[in-house]
Amino acid sequence: MGVVSETASSVRRGRPLRFAAALLVLLALIGYVVVQYVTGGGPPRCVVRTAEDGGSSYELSAEQADNAATISAVGTTRGMPQRAVTIALATALQESALRNIEHGDRDSLGLFQQRPSQGWGTPEQILDPVYAAGKFYDHLAEVPGYSRLPLTVAAQRVQRSGFPQAYAKHEPDATLLAAALTGRAAATLTCESRDGGRAGDPAKLRSELVRAFGSDVLPRGGAGRGSPGAQDTTELAVPVPSTAEAERAGAPRRGWELAHWAVARADTLRISEVSYGGRVWSAAESGKGWRKEPAGAAGSGADESSGAGTSGDGTADQGTGDVRIRLAQ
Repeated sequence: MGVVSETASSVRRGRPLRFAAALLVLLALIGYVVVQYVTGGGPPRCVVRTAEDGGSSYELSAEQADNAATISAVGTTRGMPQRAVTIALATALQESALRNIEHGDRDSLGLFQQRPSQGWGTPEQILDPVYAAGKFYDHLAEVPGYSRLPLTVAAQRVQRSGFPQAYAKHEPDATLLAAALTGRAAATLTCESRDGGRAGDPAKLRSELVRAFGSDVLPRGGAGRGSPGAQDTTELAVPVPSTAEAERAGAPRRGWELAHWAVARADTLRISEVSYGGRVWSAAESGKGWRKEPAGAAGSGADESSGAGTSGDGTADQGTGDVRIRLAQ
């Protein structure tokens, strides 16, 4: 009888403890939900859409967009066509889901799962997205007529994968990404960005621009137009060919290539605002995507009355001007 009473007493004492534990779990869950609501929930996301209303779209993480922007920039800087960028992006989507991973089959590494033992480079080199993308394009350029081949065939000639048909399922998403990141489709890529309380580093921004696009991207000592020597400025104006050169050099397309690159890398580089062609993207209002810039705003580069946007075939038709990139402070 005494044993039964003692057991009942233990059960009664245990109930408050279980209740307290359950309450703590509930409070933690409520706190998590509140934080997710306030911050927008989860890691930053990016969306790329077709230029036409009601067209298809593709959502990816900020990390994936960051890597995709690097792959595209390395390709165009080498003079590779948009088809090459599409092939590279589809390959990276299949091999690593556009994540710079430090593992894989056997000694495979990085965005393209390249193998040091097969002569692709050292592990450190392969894990550098700029290097890895460059090596992929080096091999792709050696494939005769690659731009006319089916994507799976072109990718397989480079990768020698055990699952060559797997690249095909990524072609629609890679095509959308390539159109935006090469600048062919204007104002079609937008990303979320978290404040995080961190300021952007002007030197890092300039360094990353040069690594991706080459030394010619920042003339006048690397400071950007209108700010010679201002190496610590938090706003960078990246020159785009003038109106007189636009038809020959494809200025609007080049401008949107740079602008989309900056938005795709905004979370990593702590970019707070990007403007070009009469449109502006800001981290504070990233949910609104590319908004029309107020008339007369510095660096708008487009006449608002001309209906800045895209032409009927989806190509960029905005006026020329600087791509203005502002860092978080």
